[in-house]
Amino acid sequence: MQHDFYLAWRYLRHHKTRTLILVSCLSLLAILPLALHLMLDEGERQMSARAAATPLLVGAKGSAVDLTLNALYFIEAAQSRITMAEADRIGATGWADPLPVYAHFRVQGHPLVGVTLDYFDFRQLVPSQGAMLAMLGECVLGADAAADLKLKPGDTLLTAPENLFDLAGVYPLKLHVAGVLAKSHSPDDQAVFIDLQTAWVIDGLGHGHTEPKASDPQAADAKLVTYTEITPENLESFHFHGDPSTYPVSAVISLPHDRKSSTLLRGRYLSPDQNTQIVQPLETTRGLLQNIFRLQALFDAVLALVGSATLLALGLVFALSLRLRQKEIQTIFLLGCSRLTVARLIAAECVLIVLASASVCLALLQPLQYYAGDLVRRFAMP
Repeated sequence: MQHDFYLAWRYLRHHKTRTLILVSCLSLLAILPLALHLMLDEGERQMSARAAATPLLVGAKGSAVDLTLNALYFIEAAQSRITMAEADRIGATGWADPLPVYAHFRVQGHPLVGVTLDYFDFRQLVPSQGAMLAMLGECVLGADAAADLKLKPGDTLLTAPENLFDLAGVYPLKLHVAGVLAKSHSPDDQAVFIDLQTAWVIDGLGHGHTEPKASDPQAADAKLVTYTEITPENLESFHFHGDPSTYPVSAVISLPHDRKSSTLLRGRYLSPDQNTQIVQPLETTRGLLQNIFRLQALFDAVLALVGSATLLALGLVFALSLRLRQKEIQTIFLLGCSRLTVARLIAAECVLIVLASASVCLALLQPLQYYAGDLVRRFAMP
């Protein structure tokens, strides 16, 4: 049998192009379903872990899936906003601690998320460089966002208007990078975090005043200046108009003190007349994942059909190869070898090709498995 594998190896080396094509086809045939299942399993693990760590979520009535995806994974969704009054209402019950989240903007492809400092304690986010938010107009970057934007503490990041033809609504603001968060292997790594007041300035709800110079010919008209950069010198001039309880947030993460408090709080949102809803992110995520698994079954069926067609094509290649090797096989017979010897040689070739394909699959799966989490966060949960 050893001689069979030696002869098969010499034959495969002699026909390198044919061997490489066969190995590549079998490798792709095997790696596609394995990679798909690996990515889906990692996505399920990440989404379930983050949802399980978030007990309750309050937001505008509508799609629970959109609410969960926007508040937990910062995925853009057509979700209506609520006001800070909802966070005050939750806190006033004494049953839960509210964590308002304003995930409405994006900056250079990354979610721009307004939060309170309690959010960082809840998610266990700590800076690996620089410091945490301390002043209006500052931001801290997730690890992946900092790497993509090539920013570090002390740099600046300019936001962009949501609508270029509505410059009076959302003002560009130059953010000062206060710090970079340690890698958390979660959607927080892709985000740029600001405090809620800074988010409201971007939303046009806050602005700063300055006194025009007497020598300015437009001094009579320039009574109000909207700043694009907040510095220690003009910080005191920034203020907000109206009732802060009417300011918008995307959702409120609610952290009940115990199981009874959770039940009581959920009971407050049972009325059909309310324009808000309370959802359990884990249940919502599980329902979403069930739909994904249905799609996975469809993909598996398609891959099975493609795999079957590929195997048939490879079988055809081997059949044609045997016809082209008739003189070679006849020579083997003339040397006194039996049909069993020819079958063993062909089988040895097949075994070597399968082993080579398996080695390629393992070599590709190792880095894929290592970077699966980052790939899921970057492409599946942008």
